[in-house]
Amino acid sequence: MDAIGDRQEKRNAWELGVAMAMKEALRSGDLFVPKSKQHVSFWDLMLNQHRWEDTREAAYEDLQQPFKDQVKAQLIVQFHQSVGEADKRFGLDTFADIKDGNLKLKRDDKAEIPEAVTKLQKVIDASMPSIRIEELLMEVDRETNFTRHFIPVQQHHSRPKNFYKTLISALISQATNLGVVAMSVTVDMLRHVLQFYVREETITAASAEIVNQHHQLPFSEVHGSGQVSSSDAQRFRIRADSLLAAYYPRYYGYYEKAIGIYTHVSDQYSVYSTKAISCNPREALYVLDDLLENNTILKIREHTTDTHGYTEIIFALCYLLGYYFMPRIRDLTDQQLYRVERNVNYGVFTPLLNKTADLDIIEEQWDEMIHVATSLKERTAPAHVIVERLTNSFPSDRLAKAFTNLGRIIKTEYILRYITDKDLRRTVQVQLQLNKGEYRHNLPRWIFFANQGEFTTGDYLEIMNKASSLSLVSNAILYWNTSRISNIVDELRKQGETVDDDLLAHISLLPYKHVLPNGTYFIEQEEKK
Repeated sequence: MDAIGDRQEKRNAWELGVAMAMKEALRSGDLFVPKSKQHVSFWDLMLNQHRWEDTREAAYEDLQQPFKDQVKAQLIVQFHQSVGEADKRFGLDTFADIKDGNLKLKRDDKAEIPEAVTKLQKVIDASMPSIRIEELLMEVDRETNFTRHFIPVQQHHSRPKNFYKTLISALISQATNLGVVAMSVTVDMLRHVLQFYVREETITAASAEIVNQHHQLPFSEVHGSGQVSSSDAQRFRIRADSLLAAYYPRYYGYYEKAIGIYTHVSDQYSVYSTKAISCNPREALYVLDDLLENNTILKIREHTTDTHGYTEIIFALCYLLGYYFMPRIRDLTDQQLYRVERNVNYGVFTPLLNKTADLDIIEEQWDEMIHVATSLKERTAPAHVIVERLTNSFPSDRLAKAFTNLGRIIKTEYILRYITDKDLRRTVQVQLQLNKGEYRHNLPRWIFFANQGEFTTGDYLEIMNKASSLSLVSNAILYWNTSRISNIVDELRKQGETVDDDLLAHISLLPYKHVLPNGTYFIEQEEKK
């Protein structure tokens, strides 16, 4: 009897061990189910082999990457050039020093805001006229015609009576979190418009219209070219059960759940992409999705995030896809830096580069890496799914190892530039752009005021409609602000005031307290369309 019991215990332990191993293998992609949607083979997410063979040479040319037999030589030359440039800049400021083989960093001085900027910002804020949110949306629509993108699911349906007013009310009901009951339009009409006209693809198209026309305003160029962006998640408490909901103790303790609204913001303050995400996974999973799905005229070339937005695999993929990735990395002195050749003297940085990246595995897997990058560009699968597979399969998978080693090289080059290039570090790109994205978080809090700024639905489509509507209204406020600030500056110049563009580059385009998001809507407002 004891022998039978022992065998049963061993069988139970064996079954548990197999189940745990299968779970881990499914998570990493080492084990897959052919007909499954979630646990499909990694290569089924890529361009199929026949199509890849047909497009291989064009893909290398499109990505501007060398062929397999040239990649090692190019990476070595590129690395030596980056280290050489960093070596020339080292010591030009006091931010970085190397003592006893260790990197020492001083707290970087904050960029001083000139007194003239503060004074000008106060003048502009005081000159901004108060405006109700529905009036602002209609004014922006008269200039951009963004509402033309709200077409029904079945395009032959005629628009119902009072459609325009109902549509504006529907957008406000979503962006402010008020819902349909609190609006001054009949509930049935609002629900009809929300069901057939206001959905993620139409909101996204309308928002892109505003972003495109904002980009073409002359005053927008003062703040950037539209080629630099940042991404970050803003957390909101959620009351309903949702697959996205997760505990986030840093802000909401251990008893209330939250979700993240992940936005990509250009250097002109416009939001060109919005995604509802869980607070559990690392934000780096979602960096590439919206860079690749950007449907605006903005040609993003450089992108920055905070620490949560980076991994070595993201460095590698951005490099292959032609984006210069420049995250703000916390605990920079603890980062492991790599060299590409073991016995080369790298000057002052030699003691920091105490490990060697594996160029051989990069060369071995190079064709597969280009295959993955091309598939991402062709959007054969959501980027976060591919990134998650690569992340989960490291370190056992050779392809993931290759991406990680390439990322280590690119990350090292970036860090050496970051610690020696004051403009990159503080004033021009990384800190300035992150500040724009983080400052913009104040605006959604102002607009999304109802129900204490908390999501009350757990349905993903409803959450996305609210989040996308919030981004659309934010972009409309940006467009309206930019036009009015431009007029204010013109008036100041006519009065003899000297207002340089360098000064204006420090002025925020997102003052928001003059916008009135609550109250009774459409008071004595006649139908405009």
